[in-house]
Amino acid sequence: MIGTTARRLIGATALAVMGMAGAALAFPDGPVTYIIPFNAGGESDITARYQQQPFQKITGQDLIVQYLPGAGGAQAWAGLNGMPGDGQTIMGTNLPHIVLQPMLQDPGYKTEDIANVYMFHFTPDALLVRADSPYQTLQDVIDAAKKMPGGITAGGTATNSANHVANQLFANASGAELTYIPYTGTGATESALVGGEVDVLWGYTTVAVRQGDAVRPLAIATEERHPLFPDTPTFKELGIDMVGGAYRGIGVPSSTPEDVRQQLSDIIGQVNADPAFRTQMENDGYAVIDVPYADMDAFMAERTAAYTAVAEQLRAQQ
Repeated sequence: MIGTTARRLIGATALAVMGMAGAALAFPDGPVTYIIPFNAGGESDITARYQQQPFQKITGQDLIVQYLPGAGGAQAWAGLNGMPGDGQTIMGTNLPHIVLQPMLQDPGYKTEDIANVYMFHFTPDALLVRADSPYQTLQDVIDAAKKMPGGITAGGTATNSANHVANQLFANASGAELTYIPYTGTGATESALVGGEVDVLWGYTTVAVRQGDAVRPLAIATEERHPLFPDTPTFKELGIDMVGGAYRGIGVPSSTPEDVRQQLSDIIGQVNADPAFRTQMENDGYAVIDVPYADMDAFMAERTAAYTAVAEQLRAQQ
């Protein structure tokens, strides 16, 4: 790793010299390391794997996925700006994590430290139970939770995450308080639900697709019923005003030149437009979105305002 980093730093210096001489920076000029801030098997990992083939087809370079889990992603994000800014190292970023973590604690970075270049998909929240769960409807969960406050455990990915936010919004709207149990990644939460460690799971439509008959979604946080789950009601249908989930994108070290950021943004936009990639994502329950680098400031401002509304409640739990 030390040798690789040294080579990248040397390469970045050479490119900077070329830039000063009036030549355009080339990106990518070799394999690109794609750091995922969570364990293997979760949503971030799966979608990064889906991006590998179209990225290679578009650029001629390999996209190499590596993992740096810890502190709900904060360990990786806190170290992002210490990595080479030559475009050959990129990192998965997640909302609301990168907004709520700095707002509610000291994770070693600030939201504005993260240079996001593209947000490429969204996964709707879903409340899931095991196939053999006694809870047949969302109302069953609400009724049970009100009879024994805190007695029902709800798994989710990390704290100050989309799952954590969903748990709090649900409590606000329904009056049913669940005991939130954070796990290191979506893959771990799935095992926790199927293995009986938790009663319900704050997951996503994607989890329901992967687990198939092993789980049942009780409600989904979309405006309209999800096409893959036409028999599952939305939270809004059931009188709970919840529409949301997790956004995932790609960030780069702050030292990355503007033209490299733009080139990377353009490439990820091309990946998103790849028909095979889109079909794969949509069949798995993901919603492909396109927020390029040019639109990122406005997008982040809108999402930050939305998360601020629930931040103080999450702070009180820590």
